[in-house]
Amino acid sequence: MPFYHRMGQIPNKRHVQFKKEDGSLFREQVMGTKGFSGIQSILYHHGAPTEIVKAEFLGAYSIEYEDDSVLGYRHFQTGAAPKKGDPVLGRTYVLGNDDILLAVSSPTEPMNYYYRNGDGDELLFVHYGTGKVESMFGTLRYRPGDYIVLPIGTIYRIVPDGDDTKFLVVETNSWISTPKRYRNEHGQLLEHSPFCERDIRLPETLETHTERGEFEVRSKTRGALHSHIYSHHPLDVVGWDGYLYPYIFNIADFEPITGRIHMPPPIHQTFEGHQFVVCSFVPRLYDYHPEAVPTPYFHSNVDSDEVLYYVEGNFMSRRGIEEGSITLHPSGIPHGPHPGTIEASLGKKETKELAVMVDTFRPLKVVKAAHAFEDKNYLYSWSHK
Repeated sequence: MPFYHRMGQIPNKRHVQFKKEDGSLFREQVMGTKGFSGIQSILYHHGAPTEIVKAEFLGAYSIEYEDDSVLGYRHFQTGAAPKKGDPVLGRTYVLGNDDILLAVSSPTEPMNYYYRNGDGDELLFVHYGTGKVESMFGTLRYRPGDYIVLPIGTIYRIVPDGDDTKFLVVETNSWISTPKRYRNEHGQLLEHSPFCERDIRLPETLETHTERGEFEVRSKTRGALHSHIYSHHPLDVVGWDGYLYPYIFNIADFEPITGRIHMPPPIHQTFEGHQFVVCSFVPRLYDYHPEAVPTPYFHSNVDSDEVLYYVEGNFMSRRGIEEGSITLHPSGIPHGPHPGTIEASLGKKETKELAVMVDTFRPLKVVKAAHAFEDKNYLYSWSHK
């Protein structure tokens, strides 16, 4: 969903001299994708972004998955997951594969460093809490319901306003974009898209730091975590322009598509990446055919695993679900509404549910640590009325 934006001070042309008041040059950095043929932005720094004075290998960033187990439906009650650490290192991973990692984060400590994911884009969904994301592109304020999109290589720090913040975290090995079918050949969102560029919030202020000293940036890449100490503040950008930058879209601005009969899940799609999609289930009117069945039909995930993160409201097709629940319905077996929910939905006019869905096109594995807050009886809940 790129569109051109600029902030701060930049020269009139690319790759020309851009001088400070003392006559010295700002340092130009081209940050782009696909080897200079994808989207990019150009940033202008007070100091060189290569001024590393110390580097340290912090260790493998490994995720321990469970051993092979029976194929079945899974339910993780993340409200019981530990509140711990800072917004990055305190992440509790639940599911993952070679394309994507899914985690929740309820931080109790501040970030005393800056962070950069060198493997892929990140998507943070704010379940609750407010705060700000300080980045090299500027500061973004977040609130409940926000999707925060952080491009690969972005240096950032999350600063919650208080202790009561929770994120659903999607870490990828690819780029995150809006669905292709909602964009024209120029990248503009089309008239039938459930949201448009007006709904996107960009960095609000560009705070330029000129302090010298020692500042830590922790970088995740190649399955490991690295520490780099810079001789200047990492957020020393005086201006930038381009198509690559962090942004926010709030789920409340997603305009649901409805029909006379039940519409398939792709109408809820909000983002896509390599081998996965993200969908938003928001309050909406039910189907209006006189004999419509509002609940989803039973369906087989022959090509994908389905993950739902339940945010709030009345989840029409599920029993025993709570806010913060994560369900996994894997490919290979069909899934659908719980007993009694089909009949209960007949004649209903609307749903108040709010949920985030992630479909992956390669099987997900369960992280061992997630066993501590798993509902072991969920697999058999279709057999109990």
